[in-house]
Amino acid sequence: MSNDTNADDPPEDASGTVPREEQAQDEERERGRESERVQDGRDRERSPQTPSPPESTPQSQSQSTERQGERSPTDGDEDTAGDDNRRDDTDDVETVDDLGSSVEVDPGVEIDEEIAEDDLLGGLKIDSTEDIEVPDRLVDQVIGQDEARDIIIKAAKQRRHVMMIGSPGTGKSMLAKAMSQLLPKEELQDVLVYHNPDDGNEPKVRTVPAGKGEQIIDAHKEEARKRNQMRSILMWIIIAVIIGYAIISPVNPLLGILAAGIIWLIFRYTSRGTDAMVPNMIVNNGDKRTAPFEDATGAHAGALLGDVRHDPFQSGGMETPSHDRVEPGSIHKSNKGVLFVDEINTLDVRTQQKLMTAIQEGEFSITGQSERSSGAMVQTEPVPCDFVMIAAGNLDAMENMHPALRNRIKGYGYEVYMDDTIEDTPEMRRKYARFIAQEVERDGRLPHFTHEAVEELLLEAKRRSGRKNHLTLHFRSLGGLVRVAGDIARAEDRDLTTRDDVLQAKGRSRSIEQQLADDYIERRKDYELQVTEDGVEGRVNGLAVMGEDSGIMLPVMAEIAPAQGGGQVIATGKLQEMAEESVQNVSAIIKKFSDVDLSEKDIHIQFVQAGQQGVDGDSASITVATAVISALENIPVDQSIAMTGSLSVRGDVLPVGGVTHKIEAAAKAGCSTVIIPAANEQDVMIEDEYEEMIDIVPCSNISEVLDVALEGEPEKDSLLDRLKSITGTAFEQQSVGSAGGSNPSPQ
Repeated sequence: MSNDTNADDPPEDASGTVPREEQAQDEERERGRESERVQDGRDRERSPQTPSPPESTPQSQSQSTERQGERSPTDGDEDTAGDDNRRDDTDDVETVDDLGSSVEVDPGVEIDEEIAEDDLLGGLKIDSTEDIEVPDRLVDQVIGQDEARDIIIKAAKQRRHVMMIGSPGTGKSMLAKAMSQLLPKEELQDVLVYHNPDDGNEPKVRTVPAGKGEQIIDAHKEEARKRNQMRSILMWIIIAVIIGYAIISPVNPLLGILAAGIIWLIFRYTSRGTDAMVPNMIVNNGDKRTAPFEDATGAHAGALLGDVRHDPFQSGGMETPSHDRVEPGSIHKSNKGVLFVDEINTLDVRTQQKLMTAIQEGEFSITGQSERSSGAMVQTEPVPCDFVMIAAGNLDAMENMHPALRNRIKGYGYEVYMDDTIEDTPEMRRKYARFIAQEVERDGRLPHFTHEAVEELLLEAKRRSGRKNHLTLHFRSLGGLVRVAGDIARAEDRDLTTRDDVLQAKGRSRSIEQQLADDYIERRKDYELQVTEDGVEGRVNGLAVMGEDSGIMLPVMAEIAPAQGGGQVIATGKLQEMAEESVQNVSAIIKKFSDVDLSEKDIHIQFVQAGQQGVDGDSASITVATAVISALENIPVDQSIAMTGSLSVRGDVLPVGGVTHKIEAAAKAGCSTVIIPAANEQDVMIEDEYEEMIDIVPCSNISEVLDVALEGEPEKDSLLDRLKSITGTAFEQQSVGSAGGSNPSPQ
């Protein structure tokens, strides 16, 4: 491979000769650039505080020109201030503390630190988001992912690979783009592919400084044009002589015309060899001043690794030269920059292996990716691909990712997990206000948001976090809400987006799951499958979540029947593995306290209208336990109560996810009371409209659940006394142990 990066070296054609016109043009351009740099350097060195330097002598001017010539041509006038300025640029991004740590506002707008702790905007005194200044650099716009941002800064400075794993919409692609802006200034390169006269199926590769490639191609085209012009003149002279001789001689004129046609074909056929001398520029960085960024998410092998186009005409002088059919891949376009691949596990295993080779070698030959294509016969010399790779994906990405590729990234870089929530602090609330301003500026068509509208969006960010004193970091979905609210305001031709627009947008931007859940609840009301009055034995209103943010009520029924053989627990409703295990845990508690010989009984459990998706997770454990105990003891369950919670084999009520959405679903269904795990009490952030519709009762053990849910005082009291005598000690130990520790994570 010929990786020549010397800016002073004139281009060569495939035969090794240097076009004279090209050399003259290059020398003239280089002298012009050097002269401009020297003059620009003098102008920048002058300042009001220092006198102008004396006139440079020829010797000093020559030395200055030589020093200027050592700089990368890609930096242009931006680097004429010298190496000190370049060091100052990189110092701006060495620490994470100064990046986006404050919200800049227009003059006259203040931050009231006295009310910052309790104020929804963290003390930010603004009339609208128009008062908030949006940072120019992407790395300053990143919110909440402090650890990931710190790693990106370090990785950019040291050119390390990074793998980011986390939920969609948490800022992975934004961090990847930010890294391309933070990479140290490198000498960007153009990549040219030349025809190989020795072997047409192995084109030669040459790298030159960015911007030089266009000059080389222009010089080759100009020389090819002059050669073709001279050949055309010579051809027409020969044709004219032949035709003239045929006319004045006794020879048949048709023979002269035939000879002229043969001459034309010969010249036309041989002229293609001249055109083949023009190189093909596959990577052009002439107009770039920052490191390239290539998003190769979902790219097939040819788009990622490069390809060679198929040529249907492979003979007779009509074929396209192989070097002209070479197409670069994303790995080659991202040379000296960033290659971003989201959902890395979706890449084919062989493609991951080749990508691993490119990472290790820093160069990768381009060949046809289709085995049946004529391009498969072509393979170039190795093409530079010295990129920084950022691989991203969800938690399941690591399962199907090639272990060797992951080892390469981990061995030469970092792995980072993207947070889903961030602690709710005044500083973070101010950053969220800035996030809304960023979304408005980025979209370019939305009106700015009023102070009250920003407050409502912050409340929604708290609610979507699912945790008390936390804010969600799922910015993509929150940004969707910002855009819907802005579209509503813009449709009414208003200058600002108000709180009413945000409230209306929350209804319009419901997820498909939420729309299905609401429709499902309405249909069940029509057919009266929902019972919210009186008491029913063996029937409990359970709560479930569809998708990520949609609650729904899911009744559970239990029936005790004589066993035909050994007693068993039979559960129906397309239960997934975790739901089946939760039923087994419930049966352990029932066997421990019940006076009934379960070896002679079958316990039938039905999840009513579970749907085609079935039931997954163990959040219905207390619902199942309450239904079975009610059926065994013939004690009715209050149907105005709904419940959710996991259950341990010792009877502890464990926390679950989605309690806010489940409570709202119970309120929509007409229930007056909902039972939740005590550990989830801090996570409840229901809408204001539901607060007066439903009472929330936190419980820490199954005895408390039954005390609230069961009816019939004598029977219920006897049951609770018996249950407490068996499990009371365990509950006391649990309550003492949890007093000084943290609550377990929601399941």
